[in-house]
Amino acid sequence: IAPIVAVPTTSGTGSEVGRASVVTHPDTHEKKIIFHPRMLPGVVISDPELTVGLPAKVTAATGIDAYVHCLEGMRLIQSALPRAYDDGKDIEARADMLAAASMGATAFQKGLGGVHAISHAVGATYDTHHGLTNGIVLPHMMRKNEAAIADRMPILARTLGLAKQDFSGVLDWTLQFRERLGIPDTLGEIGVPADRADYIGELAERDPSAGTNPQKLSAAEYADVFRASVG
Repeated sequence: IAPIVAVPTTSGTGSEVGRASVVTHPDTHEKKIIFHPRMLPGVVISDPELTVGLPAKVTAATGIDAYVHCLEGMRLIQSALPRAYDDGKDIEARADMLAAASMGATAFQKGLGGVHAISHAVGATYDTHHGLTNGIVLPHMMRKNEAAIADRMPILARTLGLAKQDFSGVLDWTLQFRERLGIPDTLGEIGVPADRADYIGELAERDPSAGTNPQKLSAAEYADVFRASVG
């Protein structure tokens, strides 16, 4: 493989520090992951100046993707993303978002979970923006996973400095954070219909990200979360 130098121009997926690529099959609408350690770039140049011109909506959509990825980056994103959203020339906020995106991509090498499983299926089928789709699906999957993740929410709440340090506190904050960034409540608002819910559920269940969801979900359960996300 040829040497790779990665120069990110968004702060979201963090693929500049990843070891995988995603290929969409146009006939089946499946996203397949090609993975190899040598795909990890040897040099990464994270220059916040290169993200200054990113429009506010794309800043929010890519930034919420980084938020979904890891605990370590959340504290940075909590402060930096609204600032970068409001003022695209805030170079400190842009730099913090690049750092958070890299943290998230390093963390998600261990897995992603149900939000990404649905987002991959929806993105491949309806060509939606990946980060925006994650942001919309996130609270619905949180509700589905509540029994499996509730005991971990106090540490997340403390990390974010929330007054209510339980599942409902984190969920409420997540909903408020999305609203602050202009992220829609439902997939229906970005033109995604619910008529292929069973198909989306099947794709999500087969997606590699589903293997690291906090609990194993069936295709029917993924379809239900998708329907709730469509609204």
